Amino acid sequence: QVQLVESGGGLVQPGGSLRLSCAASGFTFSFKTLNWYRQAPGKERELVASITGAGGITNYADSVKGRFTISRDNAKNMVYLQMNSLNADDTAVYYCNCNYKVSVDLYEYWGQGTQVTVSS
Repeated sequence: QVQLVESGGGLVQPGGSLRLSCAASGFTFSFKTLNWYRQAPGKERELVASITGAGGITNYADSVKGRFTISRDNAKNMVYLQMNSLNADDTAVYYCNCNYKVSVDLYEYWGQGTQVTVSS
């Protein structure tokens, strides 16, 4: 059974930092691309960052480039999102995601989300 469990959210002041963690289980972690999404109130869910499997190639939304860093530890089945220079626009629920295809079948898994609130 695939599980993604996020942690590390909370309340932070503008300009502050947070580190989100996602613990994964139930699938071959090291070969899968892992993603962080976020959804702010009244907005659609958006892709924030992704990291490929063994190669560790990363991609970021323009809005977080230079401020957020995604990383993974394949030995621990963990993926992280280091968030620096946070501002109010970063307030959202952050979700860990994994999706992959096997032949023509798409498999997609989500964590329960962790709230990040940036406010003074």
